[in-house]
Amino acid sequence: MTQSRAEIIAFVGAQILPHEADVRAWLRRSGSAPEDVDDVVQEAYCRLAGLDSVAHITSGRAYFFRIARNISIEKIRRARIVRIDCITEIDALHVVDDEPSPERVVASRRELSRVRRLIEDLPERCRQIFTLRRIHGLSQKDIAARLGVTENVVETQAARGLRLILRALSEATAQDHLVSDKTHEPVRKRDR
Repeated sequence: MTQSRAEIIAFVGAQILPHEADVRAWLRRSGSAPEDVDDVVQEAYCRLAGLDSVAHITSGRAYFFRIARNISIEKIRRARIVRIDCITEIDALHVVDDEPSPERVVASRRELSRVRRLIEDLPERCRQIFTLRRIHGLSQKDIAARLGVTENVVETQAARGLRLILRALSEATAQDHLVSDKTHEPVRKRDR
């Protein structure tokens, strides 16, 4: 799917341009010469202008950094005389991507699953109100009207649900620390 030039320009203005100063600073920190920094940024804009669509870009910042990194690596590879410090420049061009690591994704999914189980374990009325309030985002007034209770009941039950979930999470965290501490205790020899 191709996009109009106006859409691409609007995207670049909103999602790319605000990060130019960060990209320039990062290129300078990585050891690029000032004239190279200008060249890399200019080339990045040229490549963006040559795109038929920007719909595939989920993070303008990460995309801009990635383009700048790739251009810098290409410049180093094309150079006829490779200075010894260029090798360290390539290593310095590792950009922190906006995407979470696979480990972080797994840990987040595990935590979400734990919270879902805690919500399911809430008392019926408390779970129903907590779900409508915190997950579906309904107002206290709407929940009260829907369930035929007062807003005070809604407020109390939503707060109770949150308290119970937070308490269970903190207890689980404390228990995880205890287990972790026990596995790291030094092994003692038995007295004979």
